[in-house]
Amino acid sequence: MNQLKRAALPLVAATIAGLLTACQPGTKQLDAEQNPDVTTTPSHSITYPTTRKGEVVDTYFGVEVADPYRWLEDDRSEETANWVKAQNQVTQNYLANIPYRQDIADKLSDLLNYERVSAPFKEGDYTYFYKNDGLQNQSVVYRQKGDEAPEVFIDPNTFSEDGTVSLAGMEFSEDGSLVAYQTSTGGSDWRDVFIMNAETKEQIDDKLVNVKFSNISWYKNEGFYYSSYDKPKGSELSEKTDQHKVYYHKIGTDQAEDAKVFGHNEAQKHRYVGAQVGDENRYLVVGAAESTSGNRLFVKDLQKPNSEFITIKNDLETDASLLLVHDGKFYFKTNLNAPNSKVVTVETSNPSVDHWTDVLPETEHVLSVSTVGGYFFAEYMVDAISQVKQHALDGTFVRDVSLPGIGAVRSSGRGLGDVASFKGPKDASETYFMFENYSTPNTTYLYDLESGKSELVREATTSFDGSQYVSEQVFYTSKDGTKVPMIITHHKDMQLNGENPTLLYGYGGFNISLTPRYSAVVAAWLEMGGVYAVPNIRGGGEYGKAWHKAGTQLQKQNVFDDFIAAGEYLIEKRYTSKQYLALRGGSNGGLLVGAVMTQRPDLAQVALPAVGVLDMLRYHTFTAGAGWAYDYGTSEQSEEMFRYLLNYSPIHNVESGVDYPATMITTADHDDRVVPAHSFKFAAELQEKNTGPNPMLIRIETDAGHGAGTPVSKTIEEYADIFGFTLYSMGVEKL
Repeated sequence: MNQLKRAALPLVAATIAGLLTACQPGTKQLDAEQNPDVTTTPSHSITYPTTRKGEVVDTYFGVEVADPYRWLEDDRSEETANWVKAQNQVTQNYLANIPYRQDIADKLSDLLNYERVSAPFKEGDYTYFYKNDGLQNQSVVYRQKGDEAPEVFIDPNTFSEDGTVSLAGMEFSEDGSLVAYQTSTGGSDWRDVFIMNAETKEQIDDKLVNVKFSNISWYKNEGFYYSSYDKPKGSELSEKTDQHKVYYHKIGTDQAEDAKVFGHNEAQKHRYVGAQVGDENRYLVVGAAESTSGNRLFVKDLQKPNSEFITIKNDLETDASLLLVHDGKFYFKTNLNAPNSKVVTVETSNPSVDHWTDVLPETEHVLSVSTVGGYFFAEYMVDAISQVKQHALDGTFVRDVSLPGIGAVRSSGRGLGDVASFKGPKDASETYFMFENYSTPNTTYLYDLESGKSELVREATTSFDGSQYVSEQVFYTSKDGTKVPMIITHHKDMQLNGENPTLLYGYGGFNISLTPRYSAVVAAWLEMGGVYAVPNIRGGGEYGKAWHKAGTQLQKQNVFDDFIAAGEYLIEKRYTSKQYLALRGGSNGGLLVGAVMTQRPDLAQVALPAVGVLDMLRYHTFTAGAGWAYDYGTSEQSEEMFRYLLNYSPIHNVESGVDYPATMITTADHDDRVVPAHSFKFAAELQEKNTGPNPMLIRIETDAGHGAGTPVSKTIEEYADIFGFTLYSMGVEKL
């Protein structure tokens, strides 16, 4: 892996410690037994479980804020467990009445049941790739040597009977003879690490435990660097994790002997830390951040015993990551003085930012970059669509890379769902890339670095006929006049009659860009006559740092306004109507849906907030939540920030007497990214206060987390419920 970066987080953001004021919220606990149990109002022939109301009141800047469902934050209590069981029973009883629920499950099974193969990558004498035969819960890692038949290398389906233990990443040593791979149980961010002899497939070391938000970076074949937090003394699924640390594990030793490398004193306290050994095994570069935006950079010379870390970059306002070390130079990607990012280089002997020089200057489009064979491959995002250019290491332009259509290339990771493109060793003569869009599954191409010619290697064979569907990009106007792009995908013969079931999907945060991606789940929605609309709202990274910052902290309302305007556009142009519109988003997108449905309950018929950040006054007190304050701010930061958060926090803005959209909240009991208490408390508020006829349900998956590693079987069950609930709530009688 050539790029140094923090763990990829679907949620990302943080507060700089210096911004926090000394004023902390005071909490008083009143006698909950003085308050009788409250049975929420039956709705649409539903009797909801009794949800006890406590009398917790927090005081922020002299303002008292009730938190009656604070007890639901205790994920280890029997009372919470019983509440979860009762809520799931109510939800499943309701969903059982949907006549076409099984038909949707069958359609999902059919569309997911096709062979999915990743782009190959070479390590040592072997070529490796991921493959899923169709309905396997987890994709299997295969390898082959030359023309020999492929063999199974790692089969995650053997990790557990129900597929809930997943492969969460793997990294090979420099010569490919050793591999360290991570596993996740129940979708948790806490990982175990196993080390194998890649030739014999024998485990050669005891496993490492309690590893979180970590890459693995090998030093020769002797050991590797990794990152983690101290294991919480309380609940590992909800207790705050605050100080990230780097360790070095030497092969053949016990984890307790692992050397402490970085972050082990208060002076070096950071929430996210990642270490990367340079290509020449001489330099250790560490990126350290207090939030999910902005990081410091440090370097240590591994050839000098007991050498200290030298600071390369000390500000937390901008980002920088290592691309490669070559011929006595570091190459970094950075947005320092370049909101759309650029590539810089500097001598390893004097690497501070004062000496950085541009290799690929900033352009009007957002840059992602990878390296292979002595070239940079610069992927530019042009209105959320990929364009790729090949450059020499000195920045000289070589050629535009011809792509097979309008869509996106995969540019990071090695999992089947996110496969590396235009990456590989410095001596490579060819590389692979994968291309896709909303109607075209991942297609693999082999690219010749010298000629620039691409050869089709593998085309997915699926029952979905993408030729029957079109994706169109439109630009609509948000509340403040900002133009926002949106890609709308639907059947080519669809009529603009306002009666098309439409999923409006959004995210809007943490500099994350929504680019065209194929999904069998979305394909199923399209085959059922649905419209799938994805606006690139502010808060994301589609137009660089300025677009991101325009949706953060005291500008967060822009995100909600952009999403509302997208819904209004779809209704105005007759793609759909209020009766057939559903709002969908997960994680930070769950916050988006929660905020929009409480601000504009009249906009859509259905709301589907998934694993959402819904308590904006307390999100930073759980797991890694404090790292999200760059995007959100915190209730402790200032009175202005507290009042702004209180004004849109979903659980604090559910009002009695309002007819809310039919709502199904989805979360999981092992989500230690966005703890399920957010969703529990939101459901309790809606069930108590909604007075309209629409159901207010919560679906709580067991042995699952924030989404990564979810078994295919659970995916089918979940989306059969989500799509069934959505269509049923729209009044659709049959498919």
